[in-house]
Amino acid sequence: MKLFLASGNAHKAAELQALADAHCAASKAAPIQVASASEVGGMPSVVEDTGTFVGNARKKAEALHALLPPGGWALADDSGLCVEALGGAPGVESAYYAGPEADPKANLRKLFLAMEGVPLERRGAQFVCVLYLVGPDGFAISFEGRCPGRLALSPKGAGGFGYDPLFVPEGFSQTLAEIPAEAKNRVSHRGRAFAKCVGWLAGRG
Repeated sequence: MKLFLASGNAHKAAELQALADAHCAASKAAPIQVASASEVGGMPSVVEDTGTFVGNARKKAEALHALLPPGGWALADDSGLCVEALGGAPGVESAYYAGPEADPKANLRKLFLAMEGVPLERRGAQFVCVLYLVGPDGFAISFEGRCPGRLALSPKGAGGFGYDPLFVPEGFSQTLAEIPAEAKNRVSHRGRAFAKCVGWLAGRG
């Protein structure tokens, strides 16, 4: 099966393909290929204004699905980091927390500064991911994954991307940017959501 990813983010495409390979191998399911939207002309512009992860994911999936040939499957991801001490921010605005033109480094720095002086007991946070799948005839289904944890006192690690250097998943003492990719994929919000998606797709076969 081939899923077209509604994103221009190369990190997401590579991460989801790695997750697909691992889950399909473990479950002995048919291989799943995660293809870039560039194969069908690129991801159309979508205003992510619904205020929810599922709403934004739905808009992106539907926009890409409209470009696919009959029988195509579009998969969209909307995810973010929700910090308890910040009332759930950055949340759905995680990708542009530091402004519309901000890059991941600027977003990470703003979060680090916003949390300066906040003690460890108040640094609870969780990553949330919603995957929205649109298939033939407009059939749609969504899958949610969450990764609870806390924010470190300072960024650590050179792996991962986004807020990974500041986030310590539950059960770990290292940040997502420090732990091996295989371990990250097992516990990450995106990994958990995609495991549900792969399980559902395998059940259809």
